[in-house]
Amino acid sequence: MPEIAVRKRSHDEAVQSQRKFFKKTARGKVLKVLRERYLRDDVPCGLSLCSLCDTEQALPSKPLLLESRLGHDSFPNGHFLLPDTNMDLFESQLFSPSIILLQTVMDEVRHRSLPLCNRLKTLVESDEKTTFIFYNEYKKFGFRDTAVVRIDGETPNDLNDRSIREAALWYQNHVKQAYSTVKRKERLPTIVLITEDSANRSKANSQGIRSMSVRQYVEGLQISDKAHLLDLLSAEPEEIEVAHTSELSTKTLYSEYLPMASLVAGVKSGQLYQGYFNANPYNYLEGSVNVLSFHRPVLIIGREHMNRSVHGDVVAIEMLPESEWKSSAEEVIDPEIFDAPSDLLKNDNAEDSEEEVDTTKLQGREETLIMESRDRISLQLQPTGKTSLVNSNNDSLALQTVFATPVSRLLPRIKLRTRQAPTLLGQKILVTLDRWSINSRYPEGHFVRALGQVESKEAEQESLLLEYEVPYRPFGKAILDCLPPEGAQWVVPPKDPHNPAWRDREDLRDLLICSIDPPNCQDIDDALHARLLPNGNIEAGVHIADVSYFVLPENAMDVEAAARSTTVYLVDNRIDMLPSLLGTNLCSLRPNVERLAFSAIWELTPNADVVNVRFTKSVIASKAAFTYEQAQIRKDDPHMQDDLTDSIRLLNSLAQKLKQKRMAAGALNLSSPEVKIHLDSSESSDPIDVEQKEMKETNSLVEEFMLLANISVAKKIQEVFPLTSVLRRHLPPPKGNFEKLQDILQKCKGLSLDVSSSATLAKSLDLCVDSQEPAFNTLVRIMATRCMLSAEYFCSGSVSRDTFGHYGLASPIYTHFTSPIRRYADVLVHRQLAAAINYVPLHPSLQGKAFVERTLENANHRHRMAQMAGRASIEFYVGLALKSRGNKAADQHVQEEAFVIRTFRNGLGVFVSKLGIEGLVTFKRDVKFDPEQYTITIPGSNGKDIVIKIFNKVTVGISVEKDKNTQRGKVKMSLTKPIDSSQI
Repeated sequence: MPEIAVRKRSHDEAVQSQRKFFKKTARGKVLKVLRERYLRDDVPCGLSLCSLCDTEQALPSKPLLLESRLGHDSFPNGHFLLPDTNMDLFESQLFSPSIILLQTVMDEVRHRSLPLCNRLKTLVESDEKTTFIFYNEYKKFGFRDTAVVRIDGETPNDLNDRSIREAALWYQNHVKQAYSTVKRKERLPTIVLITEDSANRSKANSQGIRSMSVRQYVEGLQISDKAHLLDLLSAEPEEIEVAHTSELSTKTLYSEYLPMASLVAGVKSGQLYQGYFNANPYNYLEGSVNVLSFHRPVLIIGREHMNRSVHGDVVAIEMLPESEWKSSAEEVIDPEIFDAPSDLLKNDNAEDSEEEVDTTKLQGREETLIMESRDRISLQLQPTGKTSLVNSNNDSLALQTVFATPVSRLLPRIKLRTRQAPTLLGQKILVTLDRWSINSRYPEGHFVRALGQVESKEAEQESLLLEYEVPYRPFGKAILDCLPPEGAQWVVPPKDPHNPAWRDREDLRDLLICSIDPPNCQDIDDALHARLLPNGNIEAGVHIADVSYFVLPENAMDVEAAARSTTVYLVDNRIDMLPSLLGTNLCSLRPNVERLAFSAIWELTPNADVVNVRFTKSVIASKAAFTYEQAQIRKDDPHMQDDLTDSIRLLNSLAQKLKQKRMAAGALNLSSPEVKIHLDSSESSDPIDVEQKEMKETNSLVEEFMLLANISVAKKIQEVFPLTSVLRRHLPPPKGNFEKLQDILQKCKGLSLDVSSSATLAKSLDLCVDSQEPAFNTLVRIMATRCMLSAEYFCSGSVSRDTFGHYGLASPIYTHFTSPIRRYADVLVHRQLAAAINYVPLHPSLQGKAFVERTLENANHRHRMAQMAGRASIEFYVGLALKSRGNKAADQHVQEEAFVIRTFRNGLGVFVSKLGIEGLVTFKRDVKFDPEQYTITIPGSNGKDIVIKIFNKVTVGISVEKDKNTQRGKVKMSLTKPIDSSQI
């Protein structure tokens, strides 16, 4: 039990040592930490008619609360809602009661999920919602002088529930006093505590607090569209219990999840292993989990062993005995062949029998497929296991059962009960998963909202953003209020050392600085310069937009930027991390406009050896903004002899030498497919064509200096702040990741791949060439890239020093400094660098590891989601472009050359390099499949067998058809050469 000590600070303030604990530092030193909390009398209630509280202490951007405008059967005199949160309901435009949101609830949501907390903050700041945050943790209630603290045997959840009930009780008494002063005593509004915890409701009601579940509250609302709100709710515990009882007679399909205590103990003892579940995109009966203890991913075969896992879940797995280890089936197995029910809607009476028949059919077929995989010859058996726990990171009022088909094929159909079934047909909808019974093939969920008709561009765009958790709501008033009041008219003030904008800044406006970016770039966050020095060396500078001047720590804009963490680039849209006034204007290093910058300036020898580097806040005036192509033309034109062009040539010369040094140190030159979508210039912006992106020498010029800046800054901040530096690393991949690629190269091309180090891998990749096929080397590099681990942000004090390195760049230390407009990690690095050069003190939030770790965990997640959203957007628009191109073709499909990159028992995986897309060619008849040699053999029409193996070039026909899951256009491929797959 924590120690409590109270002493008076003033007439309205008391301080207590709320918690004492011991903390071990990274160096092993044990510190005693004593945290104090200050309790106040002047924390306002936020009620509009209250004359007892100091309303000036209320949130200035939000109006004070009047009793709820929503009519309710149980509260004729009005009411205030004090909730224990239901996000889906609160986000509905139909739901607009007067809400008192407790600090306890906000803290609980923040600890549970940072993205969820940010959604809640957005709602609080929204002008459409009437919400007031009550800081009950700092309120000195009349019936006690200390904060609520845990008592013996009380869990943290019980403590929070007690805090919420105390606040509700205080409000109930406070309303009586406040309303009596305005002669409203006979019409007192009710304080209504909303919670899904039945025990908490029972305790609240016994204390005289009006409490009910969300469903009970919604059912009493006097609104016409009550059915929509009811659909936003998950089943009540009582309903779930009834449903569970009705399922006891059906066959158990899955094992019960282990209790959390058993899981924690199992992982700690090494009996269980933790990781992310990755569904096999080709075979819905297989998945895998990457576990560091094993050199290959752990294979999970069959629905029973997957135990209701869905792609991306954090799972705990139990290893099977080595005698039961299996190999991958190497077969395309699509659930659509047997998946049921085929109808979207069916009535309740038919539900159980249909699912039972369906389950029996599926189980028989699935068992056959799994048994077949045991006898298949494969390169190597994989460690095999099973899942023990999943932790997932949505005209009549009559309920009907609906089966919703998820956008992702890696997810199962979702069963939901809704009162709006007829209106949902043909719609893209948002669904929340509620539970997955051990007796059902399908998880259960509830409807959140409709996005629009399938295939409409608006619905597809929004569904894509939701699918990859991209925060895309407009910036709220509180965020926009953080921008300079001058708006777009803001300019760098005249030079004055006493002006905050000029304090300790270097005036670099006379330097020949320019930017080089992709076409139509609006958020220009980097610019460069180079000039010869009298001693024969070269001064080169990278100048980065000084975003941290405008984005101040912990204000509303900073909190939102931290939550979004990155700008997301889609084909025809950009979801900004910061308001566009900053990203595309005040922080964009436009030509011939003075801008605030953070500069890294090196002195280098002609051979690109760094003599020294310095960092400074600066004011610059870029002289030009070039595209990569414009800079390339300028550099290559012998008639261009001006100083700016000479500067570009100087930068290019240094960049080439910097790259040579990186490659000599073992840096990898990897590849990923990049394409350019051509959009119609009309208002429709429809895609009309697609082609490969062309990389120019000037692309590499910019890349090399951005890498140099990031490495230089990383060294500086880690030197000054060894425990809290924001860094980025790329861990070496497990050697097992390359085993299959090594075997494929050896057997199909007679080439070897040495993966003992990044340097040997780089040399090996250089030697993977085919004189007859120039694109072969790029293909191998793309395949090698997919064997790598992902790079990640980390806090320097949280990992050992020998794991700091960036494998792909062959650098012992690295960070992100060069794109603060679009990456929040860079904003943190700017703050740390500013403190490292003594420009400003380090902000308290960056002095402890906890904040840095939590923020970077979110940054890593958002970065992954942004990448996937960008790829999905390209895939969507490539499909539209091909559909447009195919409609103009006589045979209604496009012919393109492709490389074979996978062989299956019943098909081929192919990669169309010109379009940067992969596809699947499937065969209806059996073919001869040799998994050891990665070949398939097809009988030819002339009696001669046709052998196809990985890396062979084939011709495919590409058409676009509606995908059953996504309802978007889906690329479909068929083989046309060396044989027509429609005949197989």
